[in-house]
Order: sequence, then structure tokens, then C-alpha cells
Amino acid sequence: MLSLGKMHEISDRPMKTLIRDATIINEGLRYKGSLLISGERIERIYPYVLPLNIDLSGFRVIEASGMYLMPGVIDDQVHFREPGLTHKGDLSSESRAAVAGGVTSFMDMPNTVPQTTTQEFLEEKYRRAAEVSVANYSFFMGGTNDNLQEVIKCDPATVCGIKVFLGSSTGNMLMDDPIALDLLFREAPLLIAAHCEEESIISANSLAAREQFGDQVPFSWHPVIRNAEACYVSSARAVERAARYDTQLHIFHLSTAREMELFNPGPVRDKKITAEVCIHHLWFSDRDYTEKGSQIKWNPAVKTPEDREALWKAILDDRADVVATDHAPHTSEEKNTTYFNAPSGGPLVQHSLVAMLEMGRQRKIPPEKIVAKMCHAPAELFRIRERGYLRQGYYADLVLVDPKKPWTVSKNNILSKCGWSPFEGITFGHSVTHTFVNGELVFYDNKINPDVRGKRLFFDR
Repeated sequence: MLSLGKMHEISDRPMKTLIRDATIINEGLRYKGSLLISGERIERIYPYVLPLNIDLSGFRVIEASGMYLMPGVIDDQVHFREPGLTHKGDLSSESRAAVAGGVTSFMDMPNTVPQTTTQEFLEEKYRRAAEVSVANYSFFMGGTNDNLQEVIKCDPATVCGIKVFLGSSTGNMLMDDPIALDLLFREAPLLIAAHCEEESIISANSLAAREQFGDQVPFSWHPVIRNAEACYVSSARAVERAARYDTQLHIFHLSTAREMELFNPGPVRDKKITAEVCIHHLWFSDRDYTEKGSQIKWNPAVKTPEDREALWKAILDDRADVVATDHAPHTSEEKNTTYFNAPSGGPLVQHSLVAMLEMGRQRKIPPEKIVAKMCHAPAELFRIRERGYLRQGYYADLVLVDPKKPWTVSKNNILSKCGWSPFEGITFGHSVTHTFVNGELVFYDNKINPDVRGKRLFFDR
């Protein structure tokens, strides 16, 4: 908790940064204040305007009047494509896009080449991230029908979770053996995160679409093929299984109104079964397929305006716990083809925070709630050690946002390796101006500091 007591005397030791007179948004509060960084950590938060006559010699001072100061975003679902798919993106390029968007920590998915389904492959990803990632990182172990012995070796203190695909998606990691699923849910040493779509429903709908359209299925049929029923049936089954085995379950990228009936409101830290929603399901609807086509082809599909509205309601009443991206780049050449040949997914990590702030302005969801869903809640859900909040002694992962500096997304300012975005041509009213990772200024003046390296996330569980 912040103290409103007398300000302690500021030291003039070097290697300290003072962010002065920002609008701090943290732990449900918004107030004018300053923050002092010493080394990797937050040394002090001043919940008042600093006097002008303080001696600040020896400090780096960032004058932040009129700007938002927030914890760095923690994105619990990204596909940075390394190893094996690095023509789409890699840990270096996508972590740079992340910090440019105010994302200071990410959790990466296992559907790479090779798939992250053994301890050897998992640790190889950690080694690679330590070499090249400018953001903090963790990696999911992938669950399959036959790798339980590898999964149960995961250390809950050093691995974010176990990812299971209960519906097929990029990488063909479908886990569909009910006996294997029962064993995994019973024996899992840490959180299970699930992609939930019922494969039999999708297969039947795909066949019907081919019979009607041949190879020229319209992209507007994506939410018909991967429909609300497929999502609900799979999510309900996962929730039932988790309740039966008392498993900690986190369901990724929920997309339908009916699915939100499966979740209860309340503090995320007190729940065993939690819900995530993603930026694309909050921004787009099925009315956008005509214009955007394959650019908004994700699994699960972007669905109706009514489904989108239900997701917003769930965010506001705390049935939906986390807002993330499912950042999943593909090249333009891969996307610009026919429906069944175009892969699902798109790049979002650079634009998630500013998109939420823009939607917040329109929908009257306050920045405090956005910070809660994108920073605090992932830290609480995964029990991330000393991150996700602006607190004395925590790592200085933070972002400054100018709420009065509009900019337009174009190919010239996209940092993801794929070079495109479904937000191209959109003007956002907020700009990320500074991003700090572990106390180091990694993004400023639209430039990346390539010498910064993120750290492996650790978990208090």
C-alpha cells in the first residue's frame, strides 16, 4: 500500500530514474504522483506532486505531467513462432513489438516446430529467450495424448502452465483422448490453460461448407464453421472436468455469450476456474469479415456483436478475468489465400494496450479496470513473483502512455516480423511513449534499445 506520509529525502546516487508528476494508474486508483527507479526495482512511489525545488542532480528525470504511468502489461497468450516458424516471427522481433506496445512480460505457446512437449525443448526455448528477448518471458509446456510423464516434471515455480488444445488449431496439437485428459487434469502440477472448441462439430460444419461452396468458402463462414456451439460444448466439458478433479483451469480466448455463463464473478486470486478474453473478440465482430477477410480469421472465430457485448459485460462484472492478445503472426502471403488454406491468427501484441484504452474511451471502461485486467490479473492468476503492480520493491516493469497523442497504424510503424496488422489505417488516441523492463528503458521515441534483455518469470506457488 502507498503511504501518504512525509516524503523521504531523495538520494543523488547515479543510475536512478525519477518519473515525475505522472497520472499513476495502479491498484484501482488514479492519482498524481512520481516514481523512483533504482537499478531493476521500484525504490519509491510518491503519491503527490513533488516540489519544484528538489535537487535532482545525478538523476535521469522524465517529466510526465499529463501522461499515464502504469504497470507493464503481462500478456498470458502469445505465439512468437520460435523455433521452427521464424519466417512469421521470432522471440527477438515479437518481443520488440511487445515492448513498443507497453507489454513487458509474455507467456508463449507450445505449438512451434518442434512442439514444446518435452522438458528438453521447453528449456531450449528459455535459453533462446535469455539471448534475444527484450521483454520478460515464460513458456507453456504442451500437453498431448501421450506426454504426461514429461508434463508432471514441470516445476510450478519456473513454468507458467500447461497448454492443451481441446480443438485443433495451428500446429495440430489436438488432445482428444478422454483417458489422457482425465489423467492430466488429475495429475497436473500447475495450471492448465485450454483452447476449447469441439472438433466433431467443427468437422461436420467444415464438410457442409465444402459441399456448399467447394474451395471458395467465404471468410464470413468462419463463425458458422467454428460456431458458438463448438465453443460452449468444449468449454463446458473442460469446466466440468476441472471441477471433478479440483484442477486449476484457465480457458483462453472465450468468444461467446453462452460461455460466459460458465464463470463466476469475483477476485481472480480466489478462483480455480478462470476466463480470458482477447482484443480481437472485443474489437471486431462478424460484420467485419467482408472488409477484413482472412486478417480476422482466428480460432475461435470472431462472432456476433451480441457475443462481443457479452464479453464486455463479463469484463466489467469480473466473470472475465484477463484480457490478452493470442498474438499469432503469419505472413501476408500465407493469409492471402482461400479459406481452408489461410491459417488462423494475426499480430496484436503491439496494439493491445492502446486498443483497450481506445475502446475504454468509447465504452466508459476506466483505465483502472484496463490495468486490472491486463496487468494485475495475470500476475495474480499465475502468482507471478514481484510483477504486475507498481509497488515498492517490485521489478520496475512499467509503461508511460500519452492519452493525447494520436497516431495511425501503418506498415511503416509495425514491428512484428510479418509486417501487417488488422488495425492498419486505425487511428489510436493514446501512444506508448516509454517502456521500462526491469528498470531499463527499452522503448522510447519510437526506438528500441537492443541491448536490454528480459528475465525469466518466476511464480510463487
